[in-house]
Amino acid sequence: MPPRWPRKPDRVNDLAFRRLEDRLNFAVHVAAFSAFNSGLWFFQNLKPRWDNLPILTGIWAVALLSHALYVFVIAKYEEPSA
Repeated sequence: MPPRWPRKPDRVNDLAFRRLEDRLNFAVHVAAFSAFNSGLWFFQNLKPRWDNLPILTGIWAVALLSHALYVFVIAKYEEPSA
């Protein structure tokens, strides 16, 4: 059963929903990074073909860390003061 949101979701006006959505997007990013890179490294260990795989993994890891930095440190989820 999927989680229910108690009101109509609105990314612009509902800050709690925006925070949840940002964290879920980060979780999807982590899952994609883990699945894709583990598959690439698995096949690389079976038969090495690509010398640039550490560079790809490193660039994606930096992108993942910057995404985490934004979601957990930079993003502001407070009501704007009037």
